[in-house]
Parts: sequence; C-alpha cells; structure tokens
Amino acid sequence: MEHGSYTDLSKSTFSLMDEDHTFANSVRFTLNQDPRVTFCGYSIPHPSENRVNVRVQTTGDPACEVLKDGCQDLMLMCQHVRSTFEKAVNDFKTSKTGDHMDIV
Repeated sequence: MEHGSYTDLSKSTFSLMDEDHTFANSVRFTLNQDPRVTFCGYSIPHPSENRVNVRVQTTGDPACEVLKDGCQDLMLMCQHVRSTFEKAVNDFKTSKTGDHMDIV
C-alpha cells in the first residue's frame, strides 16, 4: 500500500506486508545507491507486526517507479550472487579428486 500525495509523486511511504528487516534493509541499501533518490529509510511499526514501512523521496521521478526499479536491481544482484556461488561450488567439486573429501 502506498501512502503519498497526489500532488507530489516524488515522495511516498510504502507499507509492505509479510516483510521484515531482511528485505527492507536490502531495498534501502539498493535505493540509496540510485542517484534519483534523495532519501530512503524504513521502519517496522511494531515487532509483532509482519510489516515494514519504506519511505522513498526522489529528485523528481515518481517514488513508486524508483521503488520498482530498486526491487528489480536487487533481484538482479541476488541472481548474480546465486549464480556466482553455484559456479564456485561446481568448480570446487570438479577440482577435487575425491582423495581429500567427499562432497555430496
């Protein structure tokens, strides 16, 4: 759910259900790398609620579009980390002759 102004689309707070610090801190980091973002932060209203509020303020672009771009960038980063890790595991498995250890 987006809480923002109809007159200034560059500033909005997004309430995301079923998320916690893991996603919120990652998307905050990603958005703060974007030159269009002037401020990005998050809060968790209450520890027992499974919800985060992400505040995005931009230089003029719509905050919802910048958030979407940030989530897309985060997804690409996660895919890169996963593929790099899987390649390293496969390289390790093929480089060992089996004399030293067995990896299942």
